Amino acid sequence: MGNIKVCIDNKNREYRLDDKSSGILLESIVEDIESEYKGYITLANINNKLRELSYEVKEECDIKFIDTTNADGSRVYFRTLSFIFIMACDELFNKPKVTIEHSLANGLYSEVYVGNTLQENDIINIKNKMQDIINKNYKIEKISTTKEEAIKIFESNNMYEKAELLRYKEYNDVKIYKCNNNIDHFYGHMLPSTGHIKVFDLKKYRNGVILLGPSESDKKEPAKYIPQPKLANIYKEAENWAKVMEIDKVTTLNKIIQDKKYGEVIRIVEALHEKKLSQIADMIKNKGKRVILIAAPSSSGKTSFAHRLCIHLKVNGLSPVSISLDDYFLNREDTPLDEFGNYDFESIFAIDLERFNSDLKSLLEGKEISLPKFNFKLGKREENYKKLKIKENQPIILEGIHGLNPILTSSIPDEDKFKIYISALTQINLDDYNRIPTTDLRLIRRIVRDYNFRGYSAKHTIMNWNSVRRGEKKNIFPYQEEADIIFNSACVYELAVLKKYAKPLLEEIESSDEAYIEANRLLKFLQYFIELEDTSDIPSTSILREFIGGSKIVD
Repeated sequence: MGNIKVCIDNKNREYRLDDKSSGILLESIVEDIESEYKGYITLANINNKLRELSYEVKEECDIKFIDTTNADGSRVYFRTLSFIFIMACDELFNKPKVTIEHSLANGLYSEVYVGNTLQENDIINIKNKMQDIINKNYKIEKISTTKEEAIKIFESNNMYEKAELLRYKEYNDVKIYKCNNNIDHFYGHMLPSTGHIKVFDLKKYRNGVILLGPSESDKKEPAKYIPQPKLANIYKEAENWAKVMEIDKVTTLNKIIQDKKYGEVIRIVEALHEKKLSQIADMIKNKGKRVILIAAPSSSGKTSFAHRLCIHLKVNGLSPVSISLDDYFLNREDTPLDEFGNYDFESIFAIDLERFNSDLKSLLEGKEISLPKFNFKLGKREENYKKLKIKENQPIILEGIHGLNPILTSSIPDEDKFKIYISALTQINLDDYNRIPTTDLRLIRRIVRDYNFRGYSAKHTIMNWNSVRRGEKKNIFPYQEEADIIFNSACVYELAVLKKYAKPLLEEIESSDEAYIEANRLLKFLQYFIELEDTSDIPSTSILREFIGGSKIVD
């Protein structure tokens, strides 16, 4: 019998070992400290490597636990919850087709194909069965094997789609998870047993189910269900587009690339984007909208979209003008502070709202105004930069993170506004159970763009991503349902293109670096894609060109 000393989040602790143990399991430590955390602990960072809670600590080390308030921690919780959901559906409906689709309504949207639409009673039965699986605390066993052996295992279980996906996997090591005679391959870590799921809920939504995890404000309560019908419609549209191109998963995209049939796919994607842009321009023209507000999270292709929309508006006989919200920043010393005492440049109150609304109102009334210009070097707004007066056929385009926030244009009647939200909503997943988050696509876009056009390393982009995400969560996402139209800027083929740019940048990050964990996670999911090296079919006006280069519409 002995003791083991560990440092947990900069606090030294000591644990007694029994005679039969050479170490202590992380989940045993979690039982002792989880009440100190805002969320449920799902992972640990030891020596800059993520460890599941089944990991045994055998020597002194620094441990940083990760809970569900962290993106990595939340992924583990929802991945395990999804596994339990799939097991429950298998037992109730005799192994139906289950798909884990995408984030929606503050949870995770899934569909279960049982021959007819799920009813409320079916949802209740699934929830009860899930709770039964959780109460029985089945062990979730991780099996480490080779790609060849994993393929044999899945083929012997008639899981041919899973076996086909693994054939494209670059790395030879494969993690398989087994729970109560259920076996599967999940991209990412899992909890060690079903009993670690403490809080969840299910909500029927259209033809599927929303899986809800613990609330960020109170982990003992499930997250609040927030309907997002407009976003749901765009996801459905993206799904229909994928069906038109017969690309629903990575394996079908890979086969198209192998067969060199990607040219037609690229042309269809671009044609669909052009059709949508034309429809938006027609709506603005027909409704006589004077102010066009565009908002988007980072790396959604907002700049390319705005340029292309201008072209379509000109085709409709309009002459749009753009005004930069940046020029209406308050002088630096007047900028509000965030909770850390730093200037909060992403706050809507960092903008001189009174001056901005006054100028906008004057323009719409046909008056001439003097536009300011913000000097970022001096941190001051310079007046009388240039004069501006607009005509009846000149709608004003305003793009920025606060575009959909009603406070920004409070003095302008709603009937004069046309609000557009842009995001890159991924159209394909790895397989039925392993989704590709929209956030990951945008991060990879940003890594490639930052390197190509801003001189930033992948490490720099990754280390700043959490700050970007906090700003989006606070200033953009709460208003996305305010949009008159949502434009999906994703290209179904783009991860195969981005891979050849992103992979070498991610591989430069060393294992000792703080950004390594995220870089490694991205590399592990990119490994399933065959690189599309030939970009000659991608037109210079494509949104993707904003990131990989060769754009004729973005400077």
